[in-house]
Amino acid sequence: MRVSRWVVSLAGAVVVCLALLVGWSSARTAEPAQPRAASATIKVGLITKTETNPFFVKMKQGAQQKARQLGVQLLTAAGKFDGDNASQVTAIENMVAAGVKGILITPSNTTAIVPSIQKARKKGVLVIALDTPTSPQSATDALFATDNFKAGVLIGRYAKTALGSKAAAAKIATLDLAPGVTVGVLRHNGFLKGFGTPNISSTAKSQASDPRIVCSQDTQGDQAKGQTAMENCLQKDPDINLVYTINEPAAAGAYTAIKNAGKAGKITVVSVDGGCTGVRNVGKGIIAATSQQYPLKMASLGVQAAYTYAKTGKKAHGYTDTGVTLIAKKPVAGVPSKGVAFGLANCWG
Repeated sequence: MRVSRWVVSLAGAVVVCLALLVGWSSARTAEPAQPRAASATIKVGLITKTETNPFFVKMKQGAQQKARQLGVQLLTAAGKFDGDNASQVTAIENMVAAGVKGILITPSNTTAIVPSIQKARKKGVLVIALDTPTSPQSATDALFATDNFKAGVLIGRYAKTALGSKAAAAKIATLDLAPGVTVGVLRHNGFLKGFGTPNISSTAKSQASDPRIVCSQDTQGDQAKGQTAMENCLQKDPDINLVYTINEPAAAGAYTAIKNAGKAGKITVVSVDGGCTGVRNVGKGIIAATSQQYPLKMASLGVQAAYTYAKTGKKAHGYTDTGVTLIAKKPVAGVPSKGVAFGLANCWG
């Protein structure tokens, strides 16, 4: 009997010890996992205009890097082409249904997307526009973007100074984005403001004109469409000597048309973006100057703002300027710029 009681007592002690060990081990295992689990429940959405444009590729990379750093789940979507509003509407609806706390969006159609954004905000989702403001800008909680009007002003001032005495009688082609997109209006109008066109405002809702503009074509920021647009413009007026382009892919397309027409070196091309290919084209003399913007910074700030809102309830608001720098191979007097080396050190794509 004493032996049996001793065995039972020993067995009970072992069971108690094992239970304590299991509990201690479980506590140690669960402890570091708690903050990761809490962070992982925060979902943030990123919706870009397209998946293929290097600008939006870099924007997505910036968002992914910041999401990994913060431990949040990033959901991504994009339009099938620049201007594809329907896909962006569907993406907003899917992300709201998935329980995101914030949505970052580069709107393809800055007016048509507004009702979908309003619905998301009414459900408590923070919505931040990246790069491209909605129309009206107040449709989103906040905007993190290049000052696109300033970007246009910089290349306009550069072009005016570079042309010198020829500026007054310049023949200009503008290769624009698409109707109803604020970023296109702002860059176009900024370019004309910098070039000296009077009475140009950054608050205008449509593209301004100038008697020196002999041709305007929409390109959707696409290289092939940029080439076609430039071919059309040269047919309309072979004496064009200045080309403004909405972005560097359109500029590359324009240059192909210019070269094929035997006019390489005779037409000044200015643009906006600051991607690595575009900056290299500045170095080659294909583009005279470009205004460099910083998509990775936009996305990183956006993810941080959505995370802060999820954790604290504090919303980002208003406009945050993410910076712009004029990149030029040949600087001109009175227009601050950086060289190709700086552009390559800070480019994307």
